[in-house]
Amino acid sequence: MAQQEESEQQATERSLTMSRAMVEAIAHEMRENDEVFYMGEDVADYGGIFDSTDGLLDEFGHDRIMDVPISETAYIGAAVGAAQAGMRPIAELMFVDFFGVGMDQIYNQMAKNTYMSGGSVSVPMVLTAAVGGTYNDAAQHSQTLYGTFAHLPGMKVVVPSTAYDAKGLMHNAIRDDDPVVYLFHKRLMGIGWMPAPDGPKTGVPKDDYTIPFGSADVKREGEDVTVVTLGLHVHRALDAAESLADEDIDAEIIDLRTLVPLDTDTVRESVAKTGRLVVVDEDYRSFGVTGEIVASVAEDGLADLEAVERVAVPDVPIPYARPMEDEVIPDTDDIADAVRSAHRT
Repeated sequence: MAQQEESEQQATERSLTMSRAMVEAIAHEMRENDEVFYMGEDVADYGGIFDSTDGLLDEFGHDRIMDVPISETAYIGAAVGAAQAGMRPIAELMFVDFFGVGMDQIYNQMAKNTYMSGGSVSVPMVLTAAVGGTYNDAAQHSQTLYGTFAHLPGMKVVVPSTAYDAKGLMHNAIRDDDPVVYLFHKRLMGIGWMPAPDGPKTGVPKDDYTIPFGSADVKREGEDVTVVTLGLHVHRALDAAESLADEDIDAEIIDLRTLVPLDTDTVRESVAKTGRLVVVDEDYRSFGVTGEIVASVAEDGLADLEAVERVAVPDVPIPYARPMEDEVIPDTDDIADAVRSAHRT
């Protein structure tokens, strides 16, 4: 109890951006375990283009913070081999869109080798990547795609929305004996040239702590409509909920935090209370997270459902032009409209 109170006090004394919280967790794990190292494009001297490794090179040097050639197949494969040999690598895809280049290493090796070896090897590695649009970087640098990884068995999938969660989930990811895909939304990192919303910068304890996978977080309690989301859209949903409160619509906001494992119990309990479900996702609509959440509720709680709405990216490449990108990526108004629609039903 005393340790918990000390941790809570630390969290109230300082706040961090999401990038600083991630770096703090990585640095701690590297100090505690010499087998942890980080590799990727522009992660050493540059510190990661989204500040994902900023400052780590000064402490750990090029032997453990490694810039690599532009060959995702090669360095992800190297990370898989290092993990199977007993190390705990973190390999960064600069943009999640680049997963296709190294997909054989990701899905046919990283995700499957424990199964294919009958459990004789484990693959304790973390694959990190920046996800999301909203800053006009076009179709090959703006996708989210966490649904793709969640669809393929063998990988745990983590999507933090706040600095507090980012640190706790990173500690857990590095310590996990299975491969973990850790996806951070670039708009939430708190870097100077890409302003973040207010919500991601939170109180963060100095001490290490973990957040268990498969544990969703109710960010806002409500009685009328359940809104399930993750990443950037947690904050857009919270903004929508505040505006809807003026209309006497009380929305409950659930941040999934992890897709694999998926906390369906928290979602079902909320829908049993509200009877109305809105799922918001920056990934594509078809065959994705929105459909999975709706199906998981319907399978065991169909009688509780009075209304369902899905808000997601239509099945088109992310446009470059700002007005067109704004049109396809859901915003606060889109979420509010979906909640109103569900509430009217």
